[in-house]
Amino acid sequence: MRSWFRERQAGSPFAQQMEEQGRSGRWEYSSYTMRAPEGVRERLGLDEPDGDRHDVMCTVYEFSTHDEDGPWMLSTSWEPLSLTKGTPIAFPEGGPSAGLGVTHRMAAIGIQVDAWDEEVWARPAAPDEAQRLRIGAGAIVMIVERSYFAGDTVVETCDIVVPAETTKLVYNGPVGNTDAS
Repeated sequence: MRSWFRERQAGSPFAQQMEEQGRSGRWEYSSYTMRAPEGVRERLGLDEPDGDRHDVMCTVYEFSTHDEDGPWMLSTSWEPLSLTKGTPIAFPEGGPSAGLGVTHRMAAIGIQVDAWDEEVWARPAAPDEAQRLRIGAGAIVMIVERSYFAGDTVVETCDIVVPAETTKLVYNGPVGNTDAS
């Protein structure tokens, strides 16, 4: 379930979602710096690469619950090093803001996240995704391409991959001021 207000609560959004379902969530991750791939570079609004210089922190996640054998959601996140390098939040799962959502982590270094955008579509799972998710080769997965913004600056973009046959995406949020006066 995706909700803008959910992201503003303290703690891990994933852990909160699992708790609301009466489950216990866990995740494994790996973080490393790299030069942003072209599509990610466009999504983050980065300039042309400077040789082989690394310009993003990439974090690859596998999310699961304690009552399941393997992961049921994959996520790959990219954050511009120009925003986070040398700060306590440079590693998303390290430091004093470890495990918090991107909105809280960015706030810790004075960046106010004020918007998000998601695009959702379905496609056949890539072979490595099918293997990691323990689904059949070519099974349909839903892709959620999400970006968080602080003004016009994209502070994080990620790709979330979930099996279509076992996942229901629910979106909600405020409608704004309805005062007709």
